[in-house]
Amino acid sequence: MTDWIQTDREGFKAWTYNTSQVSVTIVPALGAKVVSLLNRRTGREWLWHSGKPLGNLGYGSVFSHGDESGWDEMFPGINVCAYPDEPWRERIIPDHGEVWSLEWNAEATGQQLRCSVDGRQFQYTLDKVVSFTSEDTLRIDYELTNRSNSPFSFLWAAHPLFKASEGMRLRVPEELTQIEVSYSAQGRLGEFGTLQPWPKIPNTSIDLSVIEPPKGRFAEKYYFKDKLKRGWAELSDPATGETVEFGFPAEQVPYLAVWANYGGYGGHYHIAIEPATGTMDDLAYAMSRGEAAIVAGGGQYRWYLELSVR
Repeated sequence: MTDWIQTDREGFKAWTYNTSQVSVTIVPALGAKVVSLLNRRTGREWLWHSGKPLGNLGYGSVFSHGDESGWDEMFPGINVCAYPDEPWRERIIPDHGEVWSLEWNAEATGQQLRCSVDGRQFQYTLDKVVSFTSEDTLRIDYELTNRSNSPFSFLWAAHPLFKASEGMRLRVPEELTQIEVSYSAQGRLGEFGTLQPWPKIPNTSIDLSVIEPPKGRFAEKYYFKDKLKRGWAELSDPATGETVEFGFPAEQVPYLAVWANYGGYGGHYHIAIEPATGTMDDLAYAMSRGEAAIVAGGGQYRWYLELSVR
């Protein structure tokens, strides 16, 4: 018996779990993507949808050619790059990684949904177990197994696209006071690698902790420069009092990134909080700076992510 309910989402088989406060829906065929995260008390759907049909063009396809919606897993990298070390030297990591465009195996048992996928270019298995620790808190336990005899470097990041509205606020640990720019439409925050203080950008009216309206047509991706001491972040809506709060282990997931799209990329309007095991979207670049996670040959790497919807 399972508490997960098999449903349909635009012709794809989906699994839905309802608590008294939260509902979550996952589509295994689309990278085990979360397609809905609903606050049942208020009726608020937190995840952003582009309006395009659900789906993608298959392994190795461009992320923007798919639905671009919901919450995907980015692994083992984000930007397209060639793996720099043997025995996989020059093997290409696709746009947004391998696993978002692959079909995952999924099995629901009791309160758990167990999802699993094998790599294409690399010898790994990525498992995640989705459950609830309380009526308002979703938990995902991840386990990466390296099936090769060689160390494997990787960059994992969560990619939950939340609906944005002007005046929403981002909170992060107070020790995070500087960001490094990975991407900035129109160069508003500077070029790749530019360092800026958080949250206010000097000599401008920009406050990165406050969600902007889409009229400016800006889009930025940045990482907090320092490693986390505590793994958490929060997005809140002062207009309604609602929040989503992330919790994760800083030792295994030491970095935090933000993707803020205020109409500057694709005309879309959304915000993503992205706990990550490496930095700056490019795995080869992260490896060159010693800022990528490593799993030993034949070894495993485990972490988790909790998301509280209140």
